[in-house]
Amino acid sequence: MTQSIINTKLLPFKATAFQNGDFIDVSEADLLGKWSVVFFYPADFTFVCPTELGDMADHYEQLKNMGVEVYSVSTDTHFTHKAWHDTSDTIGKIQFPMIGDPTGTITRNFNVMIEEEGLALRGTFVINPEGEIKVAEINDLGIGRSAKELVRKIQAAQYVAEHDGEVCPAAWQPGEETLAPSLDLVGKI
Repeated sequence: MTQSIINTKLLPFKATAFQNGDFIDVSEADLLGKWSVVFFYPADFTFVCPTELGDMADHYEQLKNMGVEVYSVSTDTHFTHKAWHDTSDTIGKIQFPMIGDPTGTITRNFNVMIEEEGLALRGTFVINPEGEIKVAEINDLGIGRSAKELVRKIQAAQYVAEHDGEVCPAAWQPGEETLAPSLDLVGKI
């Protein structure tokens, strides 16, 4: 039986990313002290991937305003990320770091590597400032993700982190009522 990745700590990694015209070094230490999203996708120059990354780019400013940094990751190199960024209008609007993981270290750290293909599944992980994974979503290759739904999950994770003893019910939106689990609620919801 596989142990859940939820509430586990980030594993060490070092990688190079492409961001805003530059190559930058990124490690697990860069994810500490703020909320982060690590967003795996199979490969550059493909079909569903640019739709997801474009959707994430459209929500990036909102995420930054929430104190969240986004890191996209594929097993391509940072050079390939630059080439894709320079040739695709959709990918060209990305401002978040695009991490190259050609060795598969990061992809394996999050258990989303398709070993036979050397590609990542569509994995999305929300990490708190302490480096603990609070949300994990893994989709098959043909199923694209929604940045809007991811924003809602991060809002719920941040709310729960800031309000000890409260939890967010299904489809919770900021400003809506939360729950305080107790014996009084058992069988009444």
